[in-house]
Amino acid sequence: MTPTMPNSISHPSTDRYAVIGNPIAQSKSPLIHSAFAQVTGQDINYTKVLGPMGEFVATVDAFRASGGRGMNVTAPFKLDAFAYATDLALSAQMAGAVNALKFEGERVYAENFDGVGLVRDLVHNLQHPLQGRRVLILGAGGATRGALLPLLAEQPAELVIVNRTVAKAQELAALALQHQTGQVPVQGLGYDAVQGAFDVVLNASSSSLSGELPPLPASVFAPGCLAYDLTYGKGLTPFLKLAQQAGVTRLADGVGMLAEQAAEAFAWWRGVRPETGAVIAQLTVPLV
Repeated sequence: MTPTMPNSISHPSTDRYAVIGNPIAQSKSPLIHSAFAQVTGQDINYTKVLGPMGEFVATVDAFRASGGRGMNVTAPFKLDAFAYATDLALSAQMAGAVNALKFEGERVYAENFDGVGLVRDLVHNLQHPLQGRRVLILGAGGATRGALLPLLAEQPAELVIVNRTVAKAQELAALALQHQTGQVPVQGLGYDAVQGAFDVVLNASSSSLSGELPPLPASVFAPGCLAYDLTYGKGLTPFLKLAQQAGVTRLADGVGMLAEQAAEAFAWWRGVRPETGAVIAQLTVPLV
């Protein structure tokens, strides 16, 4: 099968970027990056690329050959991008996955901005500091892996990773303890072993994608807690409903994280970081 290339016309001097995924029609990345380019005065052309399954390398090679400067990477190609890169940032190494590529000659630089995007949304946009707070994160997949170091850099009082498969949570806890620069206590537990109340509860599990309710007791939500679901655009997910029923009034989904990780990639490519407020407001779906 021939790799699918974006249908767009751009000026020869316009730098080309794209997001690759399968499916890709739902991606908000072109909207976001076009808005960023407008407010920063950057001359770029940003499109969607549908990558045929099993043909990631050929598709990206074709995009690079046509003058492409960089790509965002979404499901299911984040592991393919990890293997494709020549230079992996620590963020990508920790996550074991890549969500942004930059092409410079024969070099392919790779980053994972999900974790730093999450933290910026929590601390800057939602104004919910993590320092000295107890943080609980649900799930032990790639999203959690990518978030570990940025979360720990904020010096929370404790970080607890909870997962249905306890061994995976323990593995990530050990990884975090090995790589962090501070002395934050990190634990990996099963849901039935979670104790006490937390100031921040992050749902990085797949439960909201499948409409499932994480097996959490209401007691995990401390007074003034922020409940945050990394998925976005799904309204009040089962996790957020659970938090609301437990009395939590600070609820958020991952739309801010989406915008912030995009802004990090844009700054990495272009050397200027755009403001994200207008894009977040445009993409926000009410949590009802």
